[in-house]
Amino acid sequence: MGDWWQSNIVEPGKLPLLLALSAFVVTFLVTRLITRMIRAGKGPFRNIETGSVHIHHVVPGIVLTLIGGFCAVAGGQHGFGSAAAAVIFGIGAGLVMDEFALILHLDDVYWTEDGRKSVEVVVLTVALVGLLLIGYAPFGVNDLNDDEMQNRGTVLSTIAVNFLIALIALFKGKPKIALFGVIIPFVALFGAIRLARPTSPWAKRFYRRRPRARAKATLRSYHHDRRWLGPSRKFQDWIGGAPDVEPARALERR
Repeated sequence: MGDWWQSNIVEPGKLPLLLALSAFVVTFLVTRLITRMIRAGKGPFRNIETGSVHIHHVVPGIVLTLIGGFCAVAGGQHGFGSAAAAVIFGIGAGLVMDEFALILHLDDVYWTEDGRKSVEVVVLTVALVGLLLIGYAPFGVNDLNDDEMQNRGTVLSTIAVNFLIALIALFKGKPKIALFGVIIPFVALFGAIRLARPTSPWAKRFYRRRPRARAKATLRSYHHDRRWLGPSRKFQDWIGGAPDVEPARALERR
């Protein structure tokens, strides 16, 4: 175990990344636990307010992210300083990403349906950083041997093809698989060759005069959401808490 840790984590300089990811996950989970306790009126925790201003935890999160980020850039990949900077950065990033939906909407949507985006982005971030930690490199150049790595044409063509496939998947309305496709070679190919989602730019551009393709894409999207949306929402609720139920009148106005 010690040899594996030394050869796979310490020597490649991945310890700061591991510490930052661990701090990010722990901070997010602890923050969600505290906010759920505040929401339920349990425990000693309360919202922080200055006069009539509610201080969201994204504020100290931004400060810690800046401190940790600049210290990490200055400290390199090894030593106690880089490890401490990574932890500070992970804590700050966890606080910021927990309120990603607030930043996106410029509104306090923490316990609303729109607030689910924060949990989605955090889960996606953990997955992508975890892949980088394991050893995957962006654009799929990690699978090339030494001779291929020395061949610039092979590297550039691999990057270009993988990026193009991921871009097609993105325009087809599949951003998650497109992001994973940037890290893992040709994962985005599954999203690129299948029908686009009906609301995607691809569908609006290429399915306008193809009613059968539009109908098939709508039906496939409906079945996909019916199968996966429920479990996905339950998973998000289990991690971050269920959003508030909006009043019926508010829904009717929408």
